[in-house]
Amino acid sequence: MANYQETLTSNELCDGLITETTNINHVEVIENVIDSLEQDDSAMVSHTPEGGYLWKFKYGTVEVYVQLTGKSDEDTITVWSAVLPLPAKDEPKLMRHLLEMNCSTTLESRFGIIENQVVVISTRTVADLSPGEVSRLITIVATIADNNDEALQSEFSLT
Repeated sequence: MANYQETLTSNELCDGLITETTNINHVEVIENVIDSLEQDDSAMVSHTPEGGYLWKFKYGTVEVYVQLTGKSDEDTITVWSAVLPLPAKDEPKLMRHLLEMNCSTTLESRFGIIENQVVVISTRTVADLSPGEVSRLITIVATIADNNDEALQSEFSLT
């Protein structure tokens, strides 16, 4: 008896991967990642009227925020953590330092400024987002923020 293997076209393979990715429950994945990282039962979640979610949890010496704007492919996940209040000492030196770090040490995240605070932030659309990518985004932001907040505050904080 002959043994025939089923061969899939590249379109069928892509369709299968897309189906696997679109069936992911991002809320559940985010909550599992936060459960593995949070400390002192610090995780909190709120729901926005537009159908989004906002989580906050403590990781080391920082608070990390995760925002999911909704569940469609066009919606976004944003992860951020404040590391230094502004104004700061020697802001030109600080900005140069942050830009250099953006180039060499922040991976998929970056330093930025939100409401007079230096933050570590990462954002992307939910289209084709895997559970591993969700975990990586949250972990990278939390780790980079926790690894750099005290040194930045020590060198550049006004207080």
